[in-house]
Amino acid sequence: MLVTVRAAHRRGLLKGWRGDIGADTTPVPAWHQPPRERRGLASVELTAGWHYCGGAEEGIFGHSASLLVAASRRHRAGHPQAGERVSRHPQLALGLVLDTPGKRVGPSAVHSLTQLAPFGFPTGLLAADRAYTDQITEHFAQPVRTLGYQLVLDYKQQHRGVQGIHQGALLVDGSLACPAIPHALTHATTGLNDKAVRNLADGTELSKRIAGREPYFLKLKESADERGAIRLQCPASGPSPAVVCPRFNQVHRVPASRPAVVDLTDMRATAAHSAAKPTVPIPQGERLRPLPQDQLPRICQKPTITVRPGALGKLDKFRQDRHYLHPTWQDAYRPERANIEGLNGRAKSHGISDPTKRLAHGRVAQTILLALMICSINLHILFSWDQTTRTQTTGTSHGVTAFAGSASTPPTRQGCRRPQGRRSARPSETPAPQAGITHARPQPRNASRTRTIPKHQADDRQATASGTDRVRITPRTTPGNAKIPPDQSDRTGSCELFLS
Repeated sequence: MLVTVRAAHRRGLLKGWRGDIGADTTPVPAWHQPPRERRGLASVELTAGWHYCGGAEEGIFGHSASLLVAASRRHRAGHPQAGERVSRHPQLALGLVLDTPGKRVGPSAVHSLTQLAPFGFPTGLLAADRAYTDQITEHFAQPVRTLGYQLVLDYKQQHRGVQGIHQGALLVDGSLACPAIPHALTHATTGLNDKAVRNLADGTELSKRIAGREPYFLKLKESADERGAIRLQCPASGPSPAVVCPRFNQVHRVPASRPAVVDLTDMRATAAHSAAKPTVPIPQGERLRPLPQDQLPRICQKPTITVRPGALGKLDKFRQDRHYLHPTWQDAYRPERANIEGLNGRAKSHGISDPTKRLAHGRVAQTILLALMICSINLHILFSWDQTTRTQTTGTSHGVTAFAGSASTPPTRQGCRRPQGRRSARPSETPAPQAGITHARPQPRNASRTRTIPKHQADDRQATASGTDRVRITPRTTPGNAKIPPDQSDRTGSCELFLS
């Protein structure tokens, strides 16, 4: 399946891709009967199991296919006002692993991501559903961060809200926040059902609370290094603090700011003033009698902390790099999830949901057949992309040639134009060359390849050959290696079609 990915990469079709990937599992039904517990009969397909889709009560007996897709987000900064998302690359299937349902979900995705490393693709966001969030840290989150990807996750209803504490900072919906964040903002999503998450709209009370969380989250000080470790700092520290914290001012002895004249017509200067920033609610007793420094949370003692992959232990599977339900999360998670669901739908329309097209027994045979189907889907995606964008591709030494060709003819397995069938040659002023004569036209400088076709098809192609094709007629040989003259072959010869 990576043949099509390599071909698209060599032709520059993935230059506009920023490394965003959508991951998901889709059911692949099996042809054999499921096990019958009442009669004590097991299934012939020993590696198959029951795959339960999200929200479905009845399972599908078969395997689970872990797919990766080259996804895209709406806008780099996450602003919905930037316009609709425009894909700059074909949304190809990048990885496929077939396994037993519910088994090795995280390691299957990690294995597919590892296979993409030799290509040198950029590493961006990885959007995954709740099946991957439930994976233990060592199976999914930690190796994915080590590869350089940033996670964008969703949670189950019981996992929303406060999820734990790390170095004094609260883990709120996958993001570390100030330990003194207001209670109403902390529990804005506690017990929130899936319907409220899907139907989240601007201007509602929930969206206002989600926006109110933003200043209290720890700020990114240093991006991930080669080991995936990042540096976070207190929101009240730095040259541009997001909040005003009396505790921070007392511990670090920050002098009071001098009065300054602010131009209220300047929105940027007004927002940068300390009076326009939220104040961290500190208990009144602590204001009058500050706590000793050793009794304060770790993030309050030193404003900067280092977070490494797996540093949160079991809680690290919840940590993500976009604030949950924030506009930046919406502009990344929803489009990428739509991309992977679109690939699942395209795969089902090509027959992976029909077990009669995969009658072979065993997971290995099923994997080979499914890989051929996904490869065919990628070829159709590349052909559709070329029709839509009219991308000018150049031939390479790879086995799959350029996907450009006739606008109404899909590419064949060799990547060339499909023969149009026999056509009646119209009378023209220039007669067609006779058998045994080589007819050549000006060729480009790049090398050409040959393919042998029957002579009766070559006679028809001589009338419709393009400017980059040349036909050479060769006589057919008898079993005794005696050559038959071209004029006596009576359509028994063969020809070689040179394709640029």
